[in-house]
Amino acid sequence: MTDTPDATAPKRIVLVTGGAGYIGSHACKLLAQQGFTPVTFDSLSTGWAQAVKFGPLVQADLLDRAALDAAFAEYQPCAVMHFAALSQVGEATRDPGLYWRNNVCGSLNLIEAMVDAGCSNIVFSSTCATYGDQDGIVLDEDSSQNPLNAYGASKLAVEGMLRDFGVSHGLNSVIFRYFNVAGADPEAEIGEWHQPETHLIPVMIEAVAGARPALVIHGNDYPTHDGTCIRDYVHVMDLARAHVLGLDWLLDGRGNRVFNLGTGVGFSVAEVIAQCRAGTGHRVPHSFGPRRAGDAAALVSGSRRAVEELGWTQERSSLKLMIEDAWRWYKTGGYSG
Repeated sequence: MTDTPDATAPKRIVLVTGGAGYIGSHACKLLAQQGFTPVTFDSLSTGWAQAVKFGPLVQADLLDRAALDAAFAEYQPCAVMHFAALSQVGEATRDPGLYWRNNVCGSLNLIEAMVDAGCSNIVFSSTCATYGDQDGIVLDEDSSQNPLNAYGASKLAVEGMLRDFGVSHGLNSVIFRYFNVAGADPEAEIGEWHQPETHLIPVMIEAVAGARPALVIHGNDYPTHDGTCIRDYVHVMDLARAHVLGLDWLLDGRGNRVFNLGTGVGFSVAEVIAQCRAGTGHRVPHSFGPRRAGDAAALVSGSRRAVEELGWTQERSSLKLMIEDAWRWYKTGGYSG
C-alpha cells in the first residue's frame, strides 16, 4: 500500500526568476536541499543553462507575459524568488532606458502574473544601491533611499510596486537589500561566470590567471582611507541561505518585511586586492583609472534585523573564504565548456 499525498499540504514548488544566474543558481541549490523544487525562469541572456541543475528550466523573458502565465499554470508555485535583473552600474548610467524597461517592466509583468495566478508570496532581490552614497554610516532598513543610477532606481521602483500590490491584492513580500556578493558554492558545482566579467573578485582572479590584462581600479581619489571605494562583501551561499529563510518567513504567514544583508564591515578595493594575493598565492596585477560614473565612495550594510528576526548567520562571509571559493570554482573552468 502506498501513501496518498496530502492534498492539503502546501506546494513545494518555487519559481526562481534568474535561476540560471549567479545568485539565483545558488538559491536553487539550497532550495533543492530543503525539499523544494526550484523552477528556473530565465532568458539565458546572462545566465547559463549549465547552472540549472536542481529543477526544470523555462527559457523565457519576463517581458513575455504569455510565457509567465504558462509557467504559473503548469507549475503552480507556492512562491516566487525574483533575481532576474540587469545589474551593471556603468551600463545603467549609459543606458537607463534598458534598465527601466527590463527591471521595472519585467517585474510588473511578473507581479501581475502572480496576482492572476493566485500566487501571493515573493522574495525579492533588491540592492543597497537604493540608498545611494551615504559615507561613514552602517546602513539599516530605515536609512534614506536616494539611488545614484538607474540600477538602484529600478530596484527601488520594484520595491514600491510590491508595497502597492500588497495593499491592493494582498501580495506578501520579503525584500533583501545587499551590495557586493562574492564567492562560490564551496563544492564548486556552480559559481560566478559573467561574460564579460565586471565584479571585483572574479576580475582579480582572471587577472591573476592571465585571462585578462591587469585589473583597472576605477578611482583612487575617493574620500576613503586609501582613496579606493569601500564595499561590504557577502558570500553567495550566505545570501542564498537568507533567501530560503525569507521564503520560510512568508510561508509561515509572517507578512511583509525588508531586510538588509551585510557584515557591517567594509573593505576597500585595495584591501581586497591584498587579500586576493593571500587567497590565491599570486600577486594581482593592477593599475588605476578614472572614477566610474554612478559609484558611491562607501556602502556598508548592517544586518541586525535579519540576524534577530530570520535567524540568519554569516558562515562564509570572510574575504579569505570568498576568494578561496571563487578561486576553486574558477579553476574548474566554469561554464566555458
